[in-house]
Amino acid sequence: MNAPLDPSQLKFGIGQPVSRKEDPVLLRGEGRYSDDLSLPGQACAVMVRSPYAHGVLNGIDTAEAAGMPGVLGIYTGRDLEAAGIGPMPVSVGQKNRDGSKPSLPVQPVLTTDKVRFVGDPVAIVVAETAKQARDAAEAVVLDIDPLPAVTEARDAVAPGAPQLYDDVPGNQVVDFHYGDSEAVAAAFARAAHVTRLSIRNSRVIVCPMEPRSAIGTYEDGRYVLRLGSQGVFGMRGNIAKVMGVEPGALRVLTGHVGGSFGMKSSVYPEYPALLHAARVLGRPVKWTDTRSESFLSDSHGRDHDIEAELALDAEGHFLALRITGFGNLGAYMSNATTLPVTGNTVKNVIGVYRTPLVEVSTRCAFTNTTPVGAYRGAGRPEGNYYMERLVDTAAREMGIDRVELRQRNHIRADQIPYDAPSGMHYDSGDFPAILEEALAAADWDGFPARRAEARSRGKLRGIGIGHYLEVTAPPSKEMGGIRFDEDGGVTILTGTLDYGQGHASPFAQVLVDRLGIPFDRIRLSQGDSDLLIAGGGTGGSRSIMASGQAIASASALVIEKGKQLAGHVLEASAADIEFSAGRFAIAGTDRGIGILELAAKLREMPELPEDLPRGLDVSHTDQYEDSAFPNGCHVAEVEVDPETGEVAVVSYVTVNDFGVLVNPMLVAGQAHGGIMQGIGQALTEQTAYSEEGQLLSGSYMDYGLPRAQHAPFFGFASHPVPARTNALGAKGCGEAGCAGSLPSVMNALVDALSGHGVKHVDMPATPLKVWTILNEKAAA
Repeated sequence: MNAPLDPSQLKFGIGQPVSRKEDPVLLRGEGRYSDDLSLPGQACAVMVRSPYAHGVLNGIDTAEAAGMPGVLGIYTGRDLEAAGIGPMPVSVGQKNRDGSKPSLPVQPVLTTDKVRFVGDPVAIVVAETAKQARDAAEAVVLDIDPLPAVTEARDAVAPGAPQLYDDVPGNQVVDFHYGDSEAVAAAFARAAHVTRLSIRNSRVIVCPMEPRSAIGTYEDGRYVLRLGSQGVFGMRGNIAKVMGVEPGALRVLTGHVGGSFGMKSSVYPEYPALLHAARVLGRPVKWTDTRSESFLSDSHGRDHDIEAELALDAEGHFLALRITGFGNLGAYMSNATTLPVTGNTVKNVIGVYRTPLVEVSTRCAFTNTTPVGAYRGAGRPEGNYYMERLVDTAAREMGIDRVELRQRNHIRADQIPYDAPSGMHYDSGDFPAILEEALAAADWDGFPARRAEARSRGKLRGIGIGHYLEVTAPPSKEMGGIRFDEDGGVTILTGTLDYGQGHASPFAQVLVDRLGIPFDRIRLSQGDSDLLIAGGGTGGSRSIMASGQAIASASALVIEKGKQLAGHVLEASAADIEFSAGRFAIAGTDRGIGILELAAKLREMPELPEDLPRGLDVSHTDQYEDSAFPNGCHVAEVEVDPETGEVAVVSYVTVNDFGVLVNPMLVAGQAHGGIMQGIGQALTEQTAYSEEGQLLSGSYMDYGLPRAQHAPFFGFASHPVPARTNALGAKGCGEAGCAGSLPSVMNALVDALSGHGVKHVDMPATPLKVWTILNEKAAA
């Protein structure tokens, strides 16, 4: 009992590249995703959706469909309203520039007055089988008077544009402004040079491997919803509001999740509709999105139309930055809809540069398109993209080397802590050193020779920098629960949620480090709202900071309890008990007990004195107060085939400061995934709508996801400067790949085309677009 744990059992602590605990199960095909679940007696649901982008909904004829084989029920928005359900949760964290509140419409679960985008759900059909439900859904007749549609935010706020809501004048939800307009205008007036760019942050369709799916039940007077999500605690609270019940009357369960990227954090109409149908029918009701439907029904990402301006003095020092533009919200409010083009642009746009003044003015508008929500980075990649494109363009216009211009304006290490004009307080970082390391790793000085060699093959070669900084992990509460199980294992309970990142290993590594518990004894529970007392979900690159810090705080409470309990077991004063490497011991002696041995002994003891804790278990809520600032530099090289317009990323290196790396292997994997999503947006993913609001890129036949052939070999290096804002010193890495790849790839492309007089190219730089640009330049 008194022997310490074998040191070999204490491997896999912080800093080691540990494989993901989840992988053996997934690789064996034993994963349990939402569509893998089936419940006894379940029925199947299919949504009825609008084929029009805009129109007056006069009526819904369900008579024929209701009489078809297997049909159990058809429910419309009126039915849900009569049952006391709705409306959908709608909120905006920003105010108008005059301080007034945004214009927010009431959004029913299923629309009752007008349809506002192709795919707008108007009814749910439930039948014994999915095929029967699908056949009946096709038989539902919608009486819709079509109306003119508008698909661009800039057009939506123009006079005479089609109006989506009577109570949202001019389709404008919020007219956001940040900054001192007079001071910024004065800086631009005295500037020796001003660089201006019109930048399109193109819309993307979110494409996780797992489509959305859910099963709703009503059991013993309580709703249960099984679905893929980014956090069950927040999802429970939001859906409970829609259902008109207290949070305790709803249980949300999430198993494995095959990707989300922000999209599955939303409350969608299907979820309340399923729960309503389950209650009425008294049996489980399951719904699974088809891939073609998901292109319409799942929130899209990005879609901003921006005018970016940078004022510089004669030596190239930045004086002020001004961002003005429009954010497309789609037809309804989704998750964090306005944040990417408002508050997150403010926080992230100056990046790693000393920029005394910043002004951001954006107008967010409804359009007749699929709702737009948070997508990997949610404003952080956008802000860095705008700034890095301005820096490259300013360098070219002023005849200053682009590396030199960055160096002149860096926030230096000796200037940190740094109070940015965005209101952010940078706590750590060494931006000049990271740039130097990235240039060396990319062999920047050897690029002219590589460009000449490519030219000999008829290719245009360019090199680009993406020097980024993100503001991650917004302040929030997070649960840190530790439970000592009867089988000798230990379960971590926390309110983040793994949807592909691999939380189980790094969270376990934190516990190994703090409590000395063997890695293979540790489990993770995240997906049951009944077990949580708090939880912000996963988003904003917050998981290791929020949950990691909560686990560290909970570990300290376990040690505090353990000293009291070990003192009782060892017949010593708690003040004389020390803890190290998983073992409680009496100071100055060899008498002690391991933490797992103590937990087992406590379970065997019939009674404990009243003044002692009841056990080692902890259920703790940690308040995470300060953001973190991951940063880095990506250097990309591209080759363009002028005959076809095809762009290939042929070299890619990154140097990153993610603070303390709890698991370096998983960090590199997260970076690779983000880089590829950035390359996809930059080069292949084009979302297109017709003037009537029909989605023209509605399948993988039309929408170009990046493939393995588009992936370069990634050079990945770390220059960690530990964060001072959280207990682990970590900074978050999940979305940084996009923040560096968008500007590095597009800067490289413009560099490749610069010899043909090209100054800017908007995403996505598809082969057709690049070929057209080159041919137009040749004909000019």
